[in-house]
Amino acid sequence: MLIKSLVLKKEFLTTVKETVTLEEALKVLEDSGFRCVPILDESGQIFRGNIYKMHIYRHKSQGGDMSLPVTYLLKNATKTIPVNAPFFKVFFNIKDLPYISVLDENANFYGILTHSALLSMLSESWHVDVGSYVLTVMSSGGPQGRGDLAAMSKILAKYTDLASAITLDAKGGEFIRRTLFTLPAGTDENTLNTVVAKLEKKGYRVVEIDDLQSGLPLRVDEEA
Repeated sequence: MLIKSLVLKKEFLTTVKETVTLEEALKVLEDSGFRCVPILDESGQIFRGNIYKMHIYRHKSQGGDMSLPVTYLLKNATKTIPVNAPFFKVFFNIKDLPYISVLDENANFYGILTHSALLSMLSESWHVDVGSYVLTVMSSGGPQGRGDLAAMSKILAKYTDLASAITLDAKGGEFIRRTLFTLPAGTDENTLNTVVAKLEKKGYRVVEIDDLQSGLPLRVDEEA
């Protein structure tokens, strides 16, 4: 399971029990340096929500009672995903959260999936360490673009391997789709120029070429 491999398990996390006070929770947050931590029930099994440092500070600055239970300011009680959830569902739930809580098969708290872990996984898909160039290729979206990905991949496969491929803008009804092809390390400029020419000869616009090793763009089409 992809999600399970990215989760920080609860035994390695800083958490607070639902019975602690806001004052006690603030100390935990200040000592740990985290801006928020999960709130668990007394058994440590059930996720109740998150407590944010900023909300406690605001409460305290307004003269609020710091002896109230931490649940008084809990947030994100429903922001959870099951450990076996399809990966794409993470993007619909995590949004602006620093992390999303993950529940096991019995709906008990399993751990958290952080934004940073998610971004690290996505960055690995670029294969920066084993890639040479990234081609951003525009093709038709919607029904008229059926078969474009296979056709483009076939053109590339005649001259080079592929380190990865990512398709963007693939919404229903879209007329334009962008596909990012990462070419493997060792691809020379002659091969690069050949595949670009072959793609464009077939009507696929290569709107951007990025050199992963230098970190610089070799081509950018401002109108794309």
